[in-house]
Amino acid sequence: MLGKIARVLTGRYGVTVSFDTSGPRVERDRIVLPEIAPDAAGAIDLDALTGQLDLLVARSKYSTNSEISVLDSDVTRQIAQAIEDRRVCERLFNDYPGARRFVGKLREQTGRNTHARWPTLAWRDKLIWFIERALWDEAPDVTERTPALIATLGAVSELLQTTRASRSTAESVAGARALVGRIRSLAAGDVNTMMFSADADEALDAEQVSGDPDGASQEISDAASPDAASIAQAPSDASAEALEASSPTPPMTFDIDMIDGRPRLSIPLTTEFDLITDLTGLGDAAAWRNLRALARAETAPLTARLERVLKADEQTHWKREQERGEIDRPALAKLVVSPGYRTPFRVKRTTEGRDAAVTLLIDRSGSMAGAKIALARLCAASLCDALMQLSFKCEVLGYSSVESPEMRALYEQKLAEGVDLNRFNRRVERLDLQIYKRFASNNPAGLSAIDCGHENPDGEALAWAAERLAAQRAGRRILMVLSDGYPATGDGHPVILRTDLRARIDEIASWGIELIGIGLLDDAVEKFYAHNIVVRKLDELPTMAFTVLSELLLKRVN
Repeated sequence: MLGKIARVLTGRYGVTVSFDTSGPRVERDRIVLPEIAPDAAGAIDLDALTGQLDLLVARSKYSTNSEISVLDSDVTRQIAQAIEDRRVCERLFNDYPGARRFVGKLREQTGRNTHARWPTLAWRDKLIWFIERALWDEAPDVTERTPALIATLGAVSELLQTTRASRSTAESVAGARALVGRIRSLAAGDVNTMMFSADADEALDAEQVSGDPDGASQEISDAASPDAASIAQAPSDASAEALEASSPTPPMTFDIDMIDGRPRLSIPLTTEFDLITDLTGLGDAAAWRNLRALARAETAPLTARLERVLKADEQTHWKREQERGEIDRPALAKLVVSPGYRTPFRVKRTTEGRDAAVTLLIDRSGSMAGAKIALARLCAASLCDALMQLSFKCEVLGYSSVESPEMRALYEQKLAEGVDLNRFNRRVERLDLQIYKRFASNNPAGLSAIDCGHENPDGEALAWAAERLAAQRAGRRILMVLSDGYPATGDGHPVILRTDLRARIDEIASWGIELIGIGLLDDAVEKFYAHNIVVRKLDELPTMAFTVLSELLLKRVN
C-alpha cells in the first residue's frame, strides 16, 4: 500500500518503499522508512506512518537533498532540514490536499515522542524542536516553555519569518546558517546577552546536557537568578527589534504571554520596599534657573505661538451680561443710555484647549546616562516651564528599579520555604520612583535633580503615573512617556515585561487618558504606543516633544 502511494505521489513507477533502522531517508529510487515499534496495545499508527511517507515523497520531489546532506554542522543541517520540510510539504499539499491530514498526524506523533524524551534532550535539541514548532505554527506544551527557549526564539523571530518564505533548498540552507549565526552571537553576547548561561559552542553543539540530567531546570534557574551573568540587563536594538518583529502571519503563533486568555502582567514579589521620593522644590535653585534659561531658548517661539492660538480661541468663549467679572467694553455704552443697567461684565469660560492636565514620565534606566538624560532634563524643563506659563496643570515624574537587599532576603526566604515563585516577574528589585514637580506645586526646581537609575520596569511605572494623573480634575489628561528602549529589569522576563506594558497601556487608554510615547534614538515606542514620535537627533528632543504636545493640546475632542 505504501509503495503504491509513493509511486502515485512521485509519478515514478519504479519507486519502492522499505523499512530500515537507519531511516528515514530518500534514495534514488527508494524511500526508506524508519522501523516503527507498535504501541502498548500492539498497534501502529498507520496515519502517522503515511504522513512520514508523504514527507519523504515531498523531499524526493521538491528538494535538493544533497545541498543539505553536505553541511558540516549537524545543528545547521537539522535546522535546514526543518525549514526545507515545511517548504516542500506546502508544495505537496497544493498538489495533494489530502496529504495535510497525514502529515499532521505525523507531527502529533513526533510531538508526543519529543515530550516523552524532553528531560533527557540536550539544550540544542530542544531549541531545534522549538524552531520546528514555530515553523509549523504549533504551540509548545507547558513543559517546553522554558524562559531560555522563549527568549532565544523571540530574538530570532524575524529570521524565522524570512525562512518561512523560502523558495528553494539553497534559501533554506541560507536561512539555517543565518539562524545559527544569530544564536551563536546571542550566546556570545555580541548581539544580546542570552537568558541562559552557556558557551555558544557548548549550547549548540553539545551532545548531552552537562551536569543536569533533566536539562530544563538549569535553564530556568539561570534565567531566574539575579546573580547569573546570563541575565539580560538591557536588550540591544538588534535583539529588541527581533523580539518585536511581527507580520500578518507571525512565525510564532502560540500564546507564550497569555494566562487563561488574559495578558500576562509583570507581578512583583512585594511592593513593600518600593520607594517614592518627592523632590518637588528641592533641586538646586541656581541649576534650575540655568536649566530654565536653556529651555526657553529652545521653546520660547513655540510657547508664544501656542499662547496666541489659545488666546484667539478663548476670545470666542466669554459669558457676557454678568453682574460680576471683568468689564465688557462693548457693554459700557449701555451704562450711559440705561442708568439701571447692572450687567456690564463678562466671565471667561474655561476652554477645552486649556482644561487639560499633563504628566511627563521619564525613563531613568542606566542606558539613559550621559547625553540622553541631560536632554531629557532639558526637555522636561522646556515642557514644564511652557505649560506653567500657559496655565496648564503639569507634573514631572521619573522611574527606574534597583536591586534591594531586603527584597533579595525575602526572595531567598520564600525560596527556602519552597514557595512557588514562578508567577512573580520582579523578585529582588524595588521600584525607585521620583516626583520632580507635583501638580499642586508652582516650584519646578526639582527638575534639576533628574538623573539616571538602573533598570526600567515601564508597565508598573506607567500605571503609577496614570493613577496620579487620573486623580486630577481636568477635561483632558495627557501622559507623555520619554524612553530609550524596551522595558527591562535585572530579574524580569523580557516577554512578560512587554506584554505587561501593552496590557497596562490598553487599560490606561480605557480610562480616557491620552498617551504619547517619545523614543530617544530608539523606535521601541512604535511597538507600544499608538501615538508616538522617535527622536533621531538628541538636540531636537525639546522642540519635537513640545511640537507634538502642542498639536495634541489644540486638538478638539468630539
